[in-house]
Amino acid sequence: MRERLEYWIVVAVARALGRLPRGTARLLAGGIAFGVYCAFGRLRRVGVRNLQLAFPEAPSQARKKILKGVYAHLGWQLVEFCRMARYTPENTRNWMRTEGLEHYVAARARGTGVLVVTAHLGAWELSSFYHSLMGHPMGMVIRRLDNRGLDAFVNAIRCLHGNFVLHKDDFGRGLLTAMRAGQTVGILMDTNMTPPQGEFVEFFGRAACTGTGLAHIARRTGAAVLPGFMLWEPAERRYVLHFGAEVEMPHTENVAADILEGTQRCTRVIESWVRRYPDQWLWIHRRWKTRPAGEAGLY
Repeated sequence: MRERLEYWIVVAVARALGRLPRGTARLLAGGIAFGVYCAFGRLRRVGVRNLQLAFPEAPSQARKKILKGVYAHLGWQLVEFCRMARYTPENTRNWMRTEGLEHYVAARARGTGVLVVTAHLGAWELSSFYHSLMGHPMGMVIRRLDNRGLDAFVNAIRCLHGNFVLHKDDFGRGLLTAMRAGQTVGILMDTNMTPPQGEFVEFFGRAACTGTGLAHIARRTGAAVLPGFMLWEPAERRYVLHFGAEVEMPHTENVAADILEGTQRCTRVIESWVRRYPDQWLWIHRRWKTRPAGEAGLY
């Protein structure tokens, strides 16, 4: 009964926001996001702590402004997700575009598959959807929602234009299959992991336990690795799906060193984009929760 109630509440909110004019829906979602900011002190404190760790030299007011921006962008992403089922190439032309598509096209042409390094930055739910809308369907590595009805509802929207999902509980086999078929898969590489699934690499100058699956698959299959992020560009008043230059992955006789260095290179790319758009990254996630043996916790 609880799961059914959750399902119908979410569906009702999604349909209501999806039918409102975009500006009105953004105002409403912004109000919801601000309410969450005020009501959930634990999330707010995690965000404050993360920003202290990443930008120790920044004034507290500047960090507070960044954190409030995070909530605003989360509200906007909620609006976009609720409206995605109605999107077409024509009605998105004036406020969405792609930059650096040539990097993706060249990587795809190699035929060994493409692994897109991405993060909880900007409108990550919109990025793969828009890419498929423009004729380039891809896979997404995701965690199943506990509520199976909601999981099916969300994935049905994500996959309207040919996208497919790979679940984290069996993504290794799925990634190998996708790369051997020359397909594209996006992987969120900015979440806290625990050994042995993750290794410690530097992120904002601190050891962060990071998933190594992408580096393993890239080394095994020769897949191209390139960054992709859907970001709100204030100067343009539109979302831009940015594809960066291919990330060169190491391939020596030392497999373990290659995996660690490949993971570090991808993490370094993510950090560079977060530094450019700090108010669009999910600072309320405990990114540095897992610590090296013997090191005190940071939260």
